[in-house]
Formats: sequence, structure tokens, C-alpha cells
Amino acid sequence: MKASFLKHIIFIVGPTAVGKTDVALKLAGEIPSEIISCDSMQVYRDVSIASSKPSLSEQKKVPHHLLDVVSVEEKFDVAVFNRMARKEIEVIFARKRCPIVVGGSGMYMQILLDGIFDAGGKNVALRNKLEERAQTEGPAVLYKELQKVDHAAAAKIHANDARRIVRALEVFYTIQKPISQLRENRSGLWGHYPVTVFGLNRERDELYRRINLRVEQMFSDGLLKEVKAISGRQLSETACRIIGVKEVLSYLAGECDLNAAKELMKMNTRRFAKRQLTWFRRDKRINWLMIGPKDTVELIVKKILKKLEFYEVV
Repeated sequence: MKASFLKHIIFIVGPTAVGKTDVALKLAGEIPSEIISCDSMQVYRDVSIASSKPSLSEQKKVPHHLLDVVSVEEKFDVAVFNRMARKEIEVIFARKRCPIVVGGSGMYMQILLDGIFDAGGKNVALRNKLEERAQTEGPAVLYKELQKVDHAAAAKIHANDARRIVRALEVFYTIQKPISQLRENRSGLWGHYPVTVFGLNRERDELYRRINLRVEQMFSDGLLKEVKAISGRQLSETACRIIGVKEVLSYLAGECDLNAAKELMKMNTRRFAKRQLTWFRRDKRINWLMIGPKDTVELIVKKILKKLEFYEVV
């Protein structure tokens, strides 16, 4: 089954280890398309195992974009991603193919859909004071403060998300404008292109089982060797956040044994998956597909294609 080209953007998002790559590859075999990674860690070279990149054989099946674009020594942020992804989308459209944006980075997805804005209002001294207060008084106190000055922003931020609370207060107190008001002026893909967002999920026990198996497989595939190869380099702040890097470095430094490193990595990955789901569940534009124990990749793709009924299947 193949489908004719239509200028449309498809997102496949969800927590780590849920099966996004398999579904995206199968879908790409059914419609003329190319894949754009929406993953804040797969942009880094030299950490293919830790970042769970599609294998080289998988990348040969379908053109992939935004993999291996920067060194682990370089900082990579959402603004750079947004600019690069928008450019790749236009290139894919020019080839009369459909961009399939695949990944688990909720913020990257949101910025691509809704656009990014320059809030300005940078005040390092004020930010430091707010961060100190978050440490001493707790984020809940600052959250109540934010609710008073920018209720709309507070409604979209978790009460324990100190970083985003501090940023919103920093903007308000610096330029006397709510950050929520500034966000209204941004522009993304949503509303300018036909976009359909699919979210994949599994029952928690099954998802955690897959996460644990994936971590074991990473070590079998050579995670220790991969992390050891970059251990002497000055890793960027963002590259250091790749789950697996810190845990393995602790093992290599003799701070824990191998089993402890594995278990810590499993736990941190499960916690990460929980945070991912919390983020994605806030976005009502996502069409959720719960993958059951008997659901095959083929069945999930059929469900997606049924939703994409505007395609002329030939």
C-alpha cells in the first residue's frame, strides 16, 4: 500500500522505549516520507547507543534528519533545533515527501508546533536571587507568586518546576510583562500547515519492562566502550544529561559497580519516561494510541493511516 503526496506533517511522539522508531519506519514504508528526529540527545555524535539512535541499517531504509549534527562538546538548544527542523521540513516538502517528526522531547515538539519567542528580560542577578529562594523557600512559594502576576503561565507550569517558574518570574519582574502574553506572538507549524500528532503509550508495567530490557541491551551493544571513548572530553551541559553517560562515568571512576550503574540507569530512564508522559499529556492535540500486548507495529500503522484518511492510497 502506498499513498500519494500531500503537504502534511506527521508527529510520532511518546516516552522512551515505547516503540516510536519501529512505528515510524513502518509508516515511512507506506507513504512517501522522510524522518526528522525530535530528540534532544540524538543530535550528538559519538553517543549512538546511549541516545538510542536508529541503527545504520534503519537509517538506510528511510532518509533521517537531525541525527549526529553536533559534537558532544557543543551545546544544543531548542532554538537551534527549531531553526534546523523548519529548514529540513521545507527541503522534504520540496522533494514532495511528507516529514515524519519522531521523538520523545516534548519541549522540542511544542516549540516546533507553536514557535519560539525571544522573551528578553534576562537579568542574571535577579535569576540568581530567585534560584536561591527556590532552594531555601521551595518552588511552591515562587509558584504562588507566579500565579499572582501571571496566572496563565502558572497554569502551564508544574508547581515543582523551579527552572520554568524562575524564568517566568525573571521575565515579569524585568520587563513588567507576563511571559504568557509574549508567547501569544510566536508562530509555529500549527495553523500554518496540516499537522497530525500521534502519541504512543503502553501500560506502565510493560513500558518499564521494555526500558529495563533496553538498558541491558545497551550494555550488551557496547555502552561502556562508547562512554569511555568520550570520558576525557569536555562534555557540554546538555550532552551530560544523556541518561547512561553519568551512570557509566560513575562506574568507570570506581564509584559504583557495574550492576549498580545498570540499576541506576534503569531507574533514571523510568523516571524520565514518567516526565515525558506528564509533558505530552498536557497537549490536547495529541491523538493517543495505546499499544496493547497483542498489537503489532503493522496494526498501529494501520490505525495511523486510518486517521490520515485524507491520503489517497494507491
